[in-house]
Amino acid sequence: MKLYLGFDVGGTKTRALIADGTGHAVGAGLAGAGNYEVVGWEGLATALRDALADALASAGVAAADVAGVGFGISGYDWPGERQPHLDAIESLGLGAPYTLVNDAMIGLIAGASEGWGVAIISGTGANCWGRDRTGRLGHTTGGADMLGEYGGADTLVPEAIRAVSKAFTRRGPATALSEALVRHTGASGVEDLLEGLFVGRYEIGTDASPVVFGSASAGDAVAQSLIRWAGRGLGSLLTGVVRQLSLQHEPVEVVKIGSLFGVSPVLEQEMMSVVRTVAPAAWAVDLTAPPVAGAVMLAMETAGIDVAPARSNIVASAAALD
Repeated sequence: MKLYLGFDVGGTKTRALIADGTGHAVGAGLAGAGNYEVVGWEGLATALRDALADALASAGVAAADVAGVGFGISGYDWPGERQPHLDAIESLGLGAPYTLVNDAMIGLIAGASEGWGVAIISGTGANCWGRDRTGRLGHTTGGADMLGEYGGADTLVPEAIRAVSKAFTRRGPATALSEALVRHTGASGVEDLLEGLFVGRYEIGTDASPVVFGSASAGDAVAQSLIRWAGRGLGSLLTGVVRQLSLQHEPVEVVKIGSLFGVSPVLEQEMMSVVRTVAPAAWAVDLTAPPVAGAVMLAMETAGIDVAPARSNIVASAAALD
């Protein structure tokens, strides 16, 4: 019996899933963080080995039974990172053919009805990857503020802090974010907050994004403008990938991935209004399948297997084991 193995490697955990040719899962594995930016290259290799051993034991099979492997790895963004990732993969000793992609791609493969379209991530950070019907890939950099890519908590929260600074110095409108961030940090007031941030006494991370959404929901105009700004940033990422893949005239599926989606409908509305100026037939879908299901589909593609007949089984059985 030929088996297909998928890996979803993230910044907090690593999942592995083994399925047969009909898409039925036969084993699953779990390990710790594998993103090399979090745990280093040896940490990546360790996470892969641990997840593999767990999945093989769960399925009661040997590595030799695996006919194809798909790796979706968080942190794999640049050509210069390819070889170290391949070195970690090769350390597993798998003899089967494999494909390595950014983890956004396995979300796209799992979430899009035909496995092609564009995946947009809005969580701790923002990223965007896509592929067309032929398998050609397009993507943004994942470089956040440094490279002008906005729409994740890592850019939304600093923008909220700037809004508070502008309000304090009367360069911008008053905002409820001022008192909300004072409460969030425990500062004694806005001036103490800003001084503390500047000298390092306080720190506001991406976990403060609910403060922004909460203030927006309560009616604060500045916070609401920031949500719209983030949505436009995500729309910009989408339009870039749509253009790269010449999908302007296609009914392209936009697969939404990440914790910021679903918090406020304004984020998605603004994002889609931007991308539809370039691709009028674009439509958004939520990722409801575990991304590791997409990694298994990628494994089957790599082995030359038609995924379509097995798609629903993979999604259902992966969800049952998630």
